[in-house]
Amino acid sequence: MEALRLPPVAPPTNHGRTVAAWTVTYTVVAGFTVAALAMIFSLVWLVWAGLAVAVAGVVVGIVLRAAGFGQGGKHTPTHGHH
Repeated sequence: MEALRLPPVAPPTNHGRTVAAWTVTYTVVAGFTVAALAMIFSLVWLVWAGLAVAVAGVVVGIVLRAAGFGQGGKHTPTHGHH
């Protein structure tokens, strides 16, 4: 019979409810919404601006995660509040 090997520490259980995750979610959704509306109204410059906002949101999320505001970060509780 094979021995059961468990991880030394349980993973965080906040299910992605972090400052980094929500920042990425809101900025990407806002950026793509602006880009979609700009496509409807044929505003090419605004399409690119909306896409730039979406990309910037991902970059900000990476920076926030590196600063400890992401999953398992020092500024994020290890257990989510339900």
